[in-house]
Amino acid sequence: MSAEETFMQRCLELAKMGQYTAAPNPMVGCVIVYQNEIIAEGYHHHAGGPHAEVVAISKVKDQELLKQSQLYVSLEPCAHFGRTPPCSDLIVEKGIPEVFMATRDYNAEVNGKGVAKLQSARIKVTEGILEQEAQKLNCKFFTFHAKKRPFISLKWAQSPDGIMDLQRSPMQKGVQWISQPETQVFSHQLRALHQAILVGRKTVEVDNPSLDTRAFKGKDPLRIILDPEYRLTDEHQVFRDNHYLRFSSKVKTEMDRLLKGPLYLFELVETLYQEGIQSILIEGGAKTLEGFIEADLWDEAWQIVGSQNLESGLKAPQLPNSPQESFMLAKDRILKYSNL
Repeated sequence: MSAEETFMQRCLELAKMGQYTAAPNPMVGCVIVYQNEIIAEGYHHHAGGPHAEVVAISKVKDQELLKQSQLYVSLEPCAHFGRTPPCSDLIVEKGIPEVFMATRDYNAEVNGKGVAKLQSARIKVTEGILEQEAQKLNCKFFTFHAKKRPFISLKWAQSPDGIMDLQRSPMQKGVQWISQPETQVFSHQLRALHQAILVGRKTVEVDNPSLDTRAFKGKDPLRIILDPEYRLTDEHQVFRDNHYLRFSSKVKTEMDRLLKGPLYLFELVETLYQEGIQSILIEGGAKTLEGFIEADLWDEAWQIVGSQNLESGLKAPQLPNSPQESFMLAKDRILKYSNL
């Protein structure tokens, strides 16, 4: 790695420290370099809090050193007033002569405007250092702004012979565990990495899931319930408080959202985009997962393969892609697919 890449790699490491707290803002890391040494660093912790550049700049004890320093940041400094003032204004004010950044911010309020403001102040700007790595780190944020929809992840557990649930009568309810208990922590970690989680009506009726992150220290995602005929009752755990949205053909409460036509998944995704939901984890059931796959509305998928064959039952979804990653977790194999 070059010196510039080494400093930017540290920015990315810092940025990742906000992976469970920064959303809906992007993860951003920043370092201040003076005479080829890092003298301050920072990252964006949560929306409404100080940006990475502000944190790093504030940690420089002798502010006069900033006039002879370089600022490295993993995302283009903002140029607009949001919950906080523009970072580009602060960089100009402090007299920092040179800025290195990994990638531009494709949010329409920022894209290129931060660079232009810095350059107009005669600050030297170098772009594209570890750009792909930076965009991969914030793939949810970039998908939201580039594709005008949430980043969509799929997740399910299945047996090695491709069954995700046993055949059972309408009276047989409760979760049929396929994966090992250790895998629950991984599953709840995935939930914490997404702003919302979605299941269909039948999953709610049969499993009565909580859709929380109780096995992992993280923020519970917004619960999205797909209930086209408004058949679910308030007795289910997904309706335990108001942190949910129900998509249906009827609207009875402020948490309900209307579904109209046959292309209801696209309608649902558009509604979530308009409400600012940048990422969503689809956890089931089979019909719901297959609907998103058939509509090509997914960006990544996590397939958890247990250790015991089930021989017969509800078949798991099929993906057209080959897995990009594979690893073992206890007795379970985790496969990751990409559709980016």
